Amino acid sequence: MNGRENMILLSAQNISKTFMERKVLDNVAFFLNEGDRVGIVGINGTGKSTLLRILAGAEEPDSGAIVRTNGVRISYLPQIPEFEPHGSVLSQVMLHLPSDLREAKEFEAKSILGKLGITDFTRDISTLSGGERRRAGIAAAFIQPSDVLLLDEPTNHIDHETVALLEEQLRKYRGAIVMVTHDRYFLNSVTRRIVEVDRGCLYEYDGNYSTYLELKAQREAAAQAQERKNRTLYRQELAWIMRGARARGTKSKDRIERFHALENREIPVESEKLQLHSMSSRLGKKTIVLDGISKAMDGRQLIRDFSCILPRDARIGIVGQNGAGKSTLIRMIAGELLPDSGSIDYGDTVKIGYFSQECESMNPSRRVIDYIRDTAERIQTPDGTVSAAQMLERFLFTSELQWNTIEKLSGGERKRLYLLKVLMGAPNILILDEPTNDLDIVTLTILEDYLQGFAGAVLAISHDRYFLDKMAEEIWELQGDGEIIRYNGNYSDFAEKKREDAELAASLQKPAERKERSYTGKKKLKFSFNEQREYDTIDQVIAELETRIDETGGEIAACASDYVRLQELTAQKEALEAELAEKMERWVYLNDLAERIANGEMV
Repeated sequence: MNGRENMILLSAQNISKTFMERKVLDNVAFFLNEGDRVGIVGINGTGKSTLLRILAGAEEPDSGAIVRTNGVRISYLPQIPEFEPHGSVLSQVMLHLPSDLREAKEFEAKSILGKLGITDFTRDISTLSGGERRRAGIAAAFIQPSDVLLLDEPTNHIDHETVALLEEQLRKYRGAIVMVTHDRYFLNSVTRRIVEVDRGCLYEYDGNYSTYLELKAQREAAAQAQERKNRTLYRQELAWIMRGARARGTKSKDRIERFHALENREIPVESEKLQLHSMSSRLGKKTIVLDGISKAMDGRQLIRDFSCILPRDARIGIVGQNGAGKSTLIRMIAGELLPDSGSIDYGDTVKIGYFSQECESMNPSRRVIDYIRDTAERIQTPDGTVSAAQMLERFLFTSELQWNTIEKLSGGERKRLYLLKVLMGAPNILILDEPTNDLDIVTLTILEDYLQGFAGAVLAISHDRYFLDKMAEEIWELQGDGEIIRYNGNYSDFAEKKREDAELAASLQKPAERKERSYTGKKKLKFSFNEQREYDTIDQVIAELETRIDETGGEIAACASDYVRLQELTAQKEALEAELAEKMERWVYLNDLAERIANGEMV
């Protein structure tokens, strides 16, 4: 590592922060060097997002200071991207760019948006879904010139394809990265240092998430081993003191001081463990039968003629791009939404526990324990009858937190509380819509273990590949055109099958092979003849495509009553938008190549 890579970009010194009477950061320090890739982890409510906001300058600490090296530029993606109420997607993505950079960055912004699945750049920002706003926020963060990228839960509310694109963009990013995320595969792929926030303190580990787990276990084991030695030594010294020791000599004084040091030592606290025990009602032979169900929304066919008899022990992961109809499907299965056609039949013993993506509305002034008591005062578990207060303790809600109002909880803590309420109903079929959003890794790990022992069926929408690998035994992929394809196995099995299918399709196309000439020495990088010609004309090609898209959009608006023509124009517009996305990706590549050529790069 050279000296430049060791340069500190920003540092947090003696930072403390109290939130709603809880000290989430207690005199902590954090340093970020050039080239760092840092993941921040910890239980919900411990201050991960607070630390990120302080580093970004979006929130002030109660005490301490943030020091940034002169000229360091920071780009920050909050959990909820900040846009104006109205304006085109493109204008909002470039909202915080310096005015002199907006024209130069326009093609790059369009290219990133296109990769993220947003091709209508004139669309009003207010019409975007939560996942689309998230993707627009990612684009805004990436086009901002920066040396440091701060990302708060970047994988929330986005599909698997978008997560893969985000990983690719982060691997290309040349600055330092600090991110809060619960996506364990994502942490493994992107990070090289893990910072754990725990009880107001920061613990740092070199390596990715897998290395962090190993090192943390070693640290905790060493601390517990030392504590066992200290307890033995304390008992010996206590016995000596009780025999009436006198501080007559230097040795006796030293021994008495050692005894008092042992007596007042800080005892290591064992990691909090979230304890979940299977709580379910008896499920009979008949579960849920889907018979030829179909559903269209906003003129789009999301589900078409889908039939299934849900097995009693089903473990089904549901995937698909944002807007493909995943939530619509499980809302129908949960009885929250009626199909347009077909039927859904429920067995007499079926008791559904539905965990919605949005989380139900909670009265902020209601006490935490009363919110749970509304569902059940007591619940039967394999360990016997457990009270609402005891279940809250197992969900890491201390007795103090239980008697606090809901408004004092973090967003992640509210999600954990909502999950407990769903499970307290003792369902025998669990339907989970994005349960991994906003839940910390500790909660996710134990939830995964709980689902493995759950005596009933589970259907879960999730973008978390790690979660789907542990939970799912079958994957349903929604195509977005009404079709649902079913795959045996977990997410990795599904991804491998998709990869094999793509390779087979590519091989059937038999593309012409091109022989590459090899060179023994280095030479200056330069455009090929075709690349030079493409570089000279691509701006004009993109402008023409944008004009044709606008014209086609106008024709669509003018012939709303002619259904056949409308379909033709819609297909034409989609093809033009796909071509535009491809051209903008080429624009970014060619301009990057031109910059490297101008810098005299050798190959």
